[in-house]
Amino acid sequence: MEFGFSETTQEWRERVQAFMDERVFPAEADYYAQIEAGPGPHHPPPILEELKAEARARGLWNLFLPPESGGGEGDGTGPGLTNLEYAPLAEQMGWVGFASETMNCSAPDTGNMELLSRFGTEAQKERWLAPLLAGEIRSGFSMTEPDVASSDATNVQSRIVRDGDHYVVNGRKWFTTGGLDPRCGVLIFMGKTDPGADVYHQQSMILVPRDHPGIKVNNDISVFGYHDRGGHPELVFEDVRVPADHLLGGEGDGFRLAQERLGPGRIHHCMRAIGLSERALQLMCLRAVERHAFGKALAQQGVVQDWIAEARIRIEQTRLLVYKAAWMMDTAGNKSARTEIAAIKVAAAELATWVSDRAIQLYGGGGVSQVFPLAHMYAHARTLHLADGPDEVHKMTIARRELRPYAE
Repeated sequence: MEFGFSETTQEWRERVQAFMDERVFPAEADYYAQIEAGPGPHHPPPILEELKAEARARGLWNLFLPPESGGGEGDGTGPGLTNLEYAPLAEQMGWVGFASETMNCSAPDTGNMELLSRFGTEAQKERWLAPLLAGEIRSGFSMTEPDVASSDATNVQSRIVRDGDHYVVNGRKWFTTGGLDPRCGVLIFMGKTDPGADVYHQQSMILVPRDHPGIKVNNDISVFGYHDRGGHPELVFEDVRVPADHLLGGEGDGFRLAQERLGPGRIHHCMRAIGLSERALQLMCLRAVERHAFGKALAQQGVVQDWIAEARIRIEQTRLLVYKAAWMMDTAGNKSARTEIAAIKVAAAELATWVSDRAIQLYGGGGVSQVFPLAHMYAHARTLHLADGPDEVHKMTIARRELRPYAE
């Protein structure tokens, strides 16, 4: 058993860290100031394109795309890193909320690009994958619906109905992350093509141009009062006619494609959550040595020492669990790592929420203000208990797999 990084991983970690230290961290204040001064919360600030150009010039581009999804071809698709090689890089990006986008490694584009690279037609790849890989457009994933419990994807009620050489799309979707970014070029829409089929083959996915007639923004949804830079809108699709060749995969493949999309994405989410937790711990330690109360530094208070020690223990535990899941995905495949993938999703969300909450407590009133980044970090961490499926669904998956041998 080897706990050290490979030479390849270490090289990329050093390159990513240099970019973070030299360009990303110094740009944080300007990034948020430009958003505040811009035309709206969903417009990309000018500094973002500067950072993207610098990252691409350094070769830090599409690092997430694994070999089986086309990475490593030397044509802008990325170096073709494995999940285990990419995981520590995602952690480094997690220290700053927008860092992953500077390297074209942010959700929902990463999952959408993997789907297009693996299941898209050549025409679909040319029209949407190529500009996504180039960072020229962004995308959205429209699956969750306000009227049903979307934690069970078989509940999806939106319709995709064949009409000659077109499909007609109808439905209400919300939390379509990225759907309000002016650069959003395409949405992957999930709906039912055959309600009479078995529950796992009723759904399909179709590519819908974001500016297509019939798509209306019903609500610009905020999360804990924060507006995501790309937006989490509720979108209404009314008789949207899409050419039949926009179908992604085949009819009835929607549920399977959704499962394929979520595996690697959870590695990305979880490692970024660990990066967030490391930064929250750093802020906690800085505060603890700077502030004094009741005659001594906060760092000398027993309860504060307990929080700091507990944070370090939880971070190390979760990181090792994510590395194991990434290793299993690389060596045995996503299906074999299903328990581990579900486990890290629960563990990483719990970690990020707990550490950021303790850091807020240490900062007192300042912790819940805009003066420090902790309130924003906590809001993001708390959403991870729901994004890509709620904790309870992942625990149900783990429990069922654990119980299966005994039932048999």
